[in-house]
Amino acid sequence: MSLILTPEPLSAAAFAPFGDVIEVADGCNHYAINYGRTERYHDLAALDVLENAGKPTVSIFRSQPAQFPLRVEVMERHPLSSQAFIAMQRKPFLILVAPAGEQPQLAQLRLFEVGAEQGVNYHRGVWHHYQFSLDEVRDFICIDRSGGHGANCDEYRFTEAVYLQRSPSI
Repeated sequence: MSLILTPEPLSAAAFAPFGDVIEVADGCNHYAINYGRTERYHDLAALDVLENAGKPTVSIFRSQPAQFPLRVEVMERHPLSSQAFIAMQRKPFLILVAPAGEQPQLAQLRLFEVGAEQGVNYHRGVWHHYQFSLDEVRDFICIDRSGGHGANCDEYRFTEAVYLQRSPSI
């Protein structure tokens, strides 16, 4: 059996089972700071990194461009924390997710196109593939857990053929 996925646009409603969309949007908690010269959009993601004495960390992940169609061989999850990604270059990227559970289910895989002004925060236990850089080396700010006790990365290797196609719009 072979599964071919094409990206769908990222929205807060569609992504809610997997995590938070980090973006400036209607309804976001925001207020003026710096004497009215800056608008602060506040608390945009439910960061969850303190389990078993973990601590928050900010890193930069440098990703190589993917070649499409791309065969997906592995997904990962973090059972003790959330993990957030924000592209440093304001360009779209792709993410592959599946709901939390013992292993990702093929019928529940979702491929999203993250917009140029969006980021994502995967909730604890959500299956995901690393983000897919398009056309060039890309840097991503990653906010996640470091230190603490316990293993925080599980991997699942697919035996089925899962392929991702790139949307013509990106």
